[in-house]
Amino acid sequence: MKVVLITGASSGIGYSTAELLAKNGYKVYAGARRVEKMEPLKAFGVIPVYLDVTDEGAAKSVVETIIKTEKRIDVLFNNAGYGSYGPIENVTLDEAQKQLDVNVLSVARMSQLVLPYMRAQNEGRIIVTSSVGGKVTSYLGGWYHVSKFAVEALSNSIRMDVADFGIQVSIIEPSGVLTEWGAIAADHLEESGKDTVYQKVTKQVADYYRQMYKKKSSLVNDPKNIALIVKKAIEAKKPKIRYQDTFPAKMSVLMSRLAPDRFLDKIMKNTVVK
Repeated sequence: MKVVLITGASSGIGYSTAELLAKNGYKVYAGARRVEKMEPLKAFGVIPVYLDVTDEGAAKSVVETIIKTEKRIDVLFNNAGYGSYGPIENVTLDEAQKQLDVNVLSVARMSQLVLPYMRAQNEGRIIVTSSVGGKVTSYLGGWYHVSKFAVEALSNSIRMDVADFGIQVSIIEPSGVLTEWGAIAADHLEESGKDTVYQKVTKQVADYYRQMYKKKSSLVNDPKNIALIVKKAIEAKKPKIRYQDTFPAKMSVLMSRLAPDRFLDKIMKNTVVK
């Protein structure tokens, strides 16, 4: 029975992945700060644990507890994250630091903690939730995109570092996902523009995101579908380095490679500002 640790498991992708893997015979430890949100997962055999990925002591304690109980960790799913949108001019550097702490440094922290055990096993999987936003920048995406571009580079580096030890690293690059992320990003965006020259446009773009997630458009996927992709990455003998979830996600990544920057800027802005 493979042992899996999932971060950010109190909702969305993490929650759906914990449920799916437990139903398929995995021993799943689901980590998040909101432990009460994970209580229903116990019905499937999931073990909820308090985990603040920005707290070194809490993270170390979780990993040590798993090793003491299970003697191994086979899969780390670095999923914790949130979206902090807003004009770079307006977003405080304290908020920027928080975005990087949660979305980037937690991936490094959790990976550092599990890698010694995976190396000793001579096998393991690290899977990271990134985004198409790690390849192409949306209008007023600010520090969220900084964090996801960094996650892409960090994951690439970890993959190369550990390739000789039987450890494989995969990156999940969803487009929109039907989770709390959309509302949180919209709220951050609207708040960042209040009483500034950006107020009108931040309100407009925030409303666009609220409507997009409310309508469940083709750009917004069900987290259960992302969970299936994570399971595929875990079980593949030779997993892909990157997985996109939808055709729009694949096209966004392709455009990031082929389209001129100013053309991309125009498309991304015109998508959300009518």
